[in-house]
Amino acid sequence: MRPVTRSHRAVCGPAILVALVMIACVLAEAPGEVWARAGGSGSRGSRSYSSPVRPAPRSPDRSAVRPAAPAPAPVSPSSPPSLFRGLMGGVAGLLIGGFIGSLLFGGFRGGFGGVGLLDLLLVGGAALVLLSFLRRRQAEAPALATPAGYGGHGGGGAGIVAEMPPEAADRERGISHIRQMDASFDPAQFVATAAAMFTRVEGAFGQGDMGALRDVLTPELQAEMQARCDRLRAEGRTNRVEQIEVDRAEVTEAWQETGQDFVTVYLSASMLDYVVDARGGLVEGSNSAPVSVEEYWTFTRPVGAGRWKLTAIQQPSS
Repeated sequence: MRPVTRSHRAVCGPAILVALVMIACVLAEAPGEVWARAGGSGSRGSRSYSSPVRPAPRSPDRSAVRPAAPAPAPVSPSSPPSLFRGLMGGVAGLLIGGFIGSLLFGGFRGGFGGVGLLDLLLVGGAALVLLSFLRRRQAEAPALATPAGYGGHGGGGAGIVAEMPPEAADRERGISHIRQMDASFDPAQFVATAAAMFTRVEGAFGQGDMGALRDVLTPELQAEMQARCDRLRAEGRTNRVEQIEVDRAEVTEAWQETGQDFVTVYLSASMLDYVVDARGGLVEGSNSAPVSVEEYWTFTRPVGAGRWKLTAIQQPSS
């Protein structure tokens, strides 16, 4: 057998590459490909090729057995905290007591009972410095005590964010940045809107017409999804998506880049998802047994209080 020369290797290299490309094309056109539903398309900016962040596992609901935490006593803005009152009361009491003692035991000789005027001025100055310090602490206390959560993402939760896992801290920072330009942004309301959008988009895909969703889809994603619908129609098939029930929805990522806001929502749902031919015969899936799905839907808009549009759909990586 002749040895493989350099010229043979030069020819074999491109030939193998062409063969691999042809195999990939054949697999892409294989009849077993599932065109059902609207998943697996779109762009997430710089995160398009990264795995979406998975939500934290659900913890059991123990609200029925866990006693409710007592509500904190309201603090009037005009009245300082108890620590402030206690310290200032002590300082004032010390000064008044010293003054009265000096009157009782020494009269006004040599000042106030041996305590000179300069001494009183020094003590009074120290009290004013302490008063100013405690007032600053009082003003900073509400911001530092605000927890970071869906009910109130503010700028004062840096300490709490630092204690979170990296993914959660990244999400909270992203939400905080979004709210700097749109104070009305509410993650809880956002996931409710995303769940409703899930049902609407899946229903439109089942009907094969994405034109009615121009107001909620980016042009790129709408074109991709419409191309899938058109291909199914050309094959004489229709994807049916029915009885959609979303059982979990939550924000897993939030960030800003290139003047855009991005928010990714994890969605878990069950539905009937099947494909029929032109005569109504079942081709793929089941029209009686619901399937469970998990997806990550990413929405975007220009930074500010504008309209959100769906820009990407991803499935969890295996």
